[in-house]
Amino acid sequence: MRRRRLKDGVERLLAHREWLVEEPEKHQGLWSELTDGKKIHLEIGMGKGQFITTLAKDHRDVFYIGLEIKEEVILRGVEKAITLDLDNLRFLWKNAEHLDEFFAPNEVERIYLNFSDPWPKSRYAKRRLTHQRFLEKYQGVLKKNGEIHVKTDNEKFFAFSLNALRDAGYRLKNISFDYHNSGVAIPATTEYEDKFSASGMKIYRLEAIKPSI
Repeated sequence: MRRRRLKDGVERLLAHREWLVEEPEKHQGLWSELTDGKKIHLEIGMGKGQFITTLAKDHRDVFYIGLEIKEEVILRGVEKAITLDLDNLRFLWKNAEHLDEFFAPNEVERIYLNFSDPWPKSRYAKRRLTHQRFLEKYQGVLKKNGEIHVKTDNEKFFAFSLNALRDAGYRLKNISFDYHNSGVAIPATTEYEDKFSASGMKIYRLEAIKPSI
């Protein structure tokens, strides 16, 4: 899908700088000072922010960070956070490629990957957020027994993710091939998730625990 940029998206986003961590590399190893010692949950590719703002509203004891590269998209998340007055949520307008420059080892408790771009063509496999090179970055910043939660509507991407996580030594649990019909409570959904589920599409989900060294 072609990206539709807002003409004044950057200006509108920068008008809310207090919600952005603009130089996250300066907080590497020091996030506890910003989060008041709360455990950190990070959503990579947060989209318009429905998922992460819902969690932040319902779990004030957790500090949430939403990472997104598209300014017109992260802006929507910032606007939701402002409306809800969420003091336990901040945003990184950054590329996930540099994740290991933003966080030190053992700083993040959980990573959410919701409806990530599946990059279906084989030659783009390295861009998938569950590719080995990203899994190594996650393993570097996650705490002991830290978790990755993956949700997608794309069956092939889900299969790729299952295999990649298993091969990287992550322990898999709570695997669902039809999450919305599994009978479990769903704490938060994304905008895409609501749309896909309403149309009858299956939602795939898994949890993966960081490998022991």
